[in-house]
Amino acid sequence: MIAPVRPEVKPAILECRDAGIRPVMITGDHKDTAVAIASELGIIHDPSEAITGSELDDLSDDELAEAITKYGVYARVQPEHKVRIVTAWKKKGCITAMTGDGVNDVPALSSANVGLAMGSGSQIAKDAGDIILLDDNFKTIIDALREGRTIISNVRRMLYYLLSTNAGEIMTMMFSLIIGLPLPLVPVQILWVNLVTDSFMVIPLGLEPA
Repeated sequence: MIAPVRPEVKPAILECRDAGIRPVMITGDHKDTAVAIASELGIIHDPSEAITGSELDDLSDDELAEAITKYGVYARVQPEHKVRIVTAWKKKGCITAMTGDGVNDVPALSSANVGLAMGSGSQIAKDAGDIILLDDNFKTIIDALREGRTIISNVRRMLYYLLSTNAGEIMTMMFSLIIGLPLPLVPVQILWVNLVTDSFMVIPLGLEPA
C-alpha cells in the first residue's frame, strides 16, 4: 500500500535540480516505502542513498556532517534526528529549508534557515515556521523560489545600472577638479540626469521576466 505521488511533484523535483537545489526526504515511514517514493520522484537513484534513524544514532555529529551529502532519504526518524540532519547540512554551508506540519517537526522548523509550515498543520508548527504553505503543495515552493530569484536578479541589475551611471558622474566631476577644469555639470544638470537615468530608464530593469 502506498500513497500516490501528486503529478506536479516530479517536474518540481527536476526544476529543483536544474536550479541548484537538492531536495531530500525526511520521513517516519519505513525505509522501503521511502526509497520507493524517492526513486520514483528522482530524489535518489540507489537504495544506498537512504539511511534510517537507528543508523543515524551510530554516527557522531561530525561523522554525520561529513557523510550527509551521500544521503537523499532519511527514514524512520525521530524529531531529534531531524534537527541533526538540518544541522549537518548547515555545517556543509548549505541554506536549508525544512517543511513540516506537526509538533514533532517544530525543532527542525526552528533550526532550518527557512521553516515552511503546512497550512493544514498544527498551530504550533505554523508558529515555529517562517512561512506557511497554505496549499500544502511542494510545487508552490518552487514557484515562490523562481519568483524570488527573479526579484533578486532584477534588483541586482538595477543596482549595477544605478551605481555605474552615478560613478560616471562622480568620476567626471572629480577628474575635472583634479586637472583644474571648470565643473562640466552644474547642479541642475546633475539633477536632470539623475531624474532621467535613475527613474525612467531603470524601471524596465525591475520588470524583467524570469
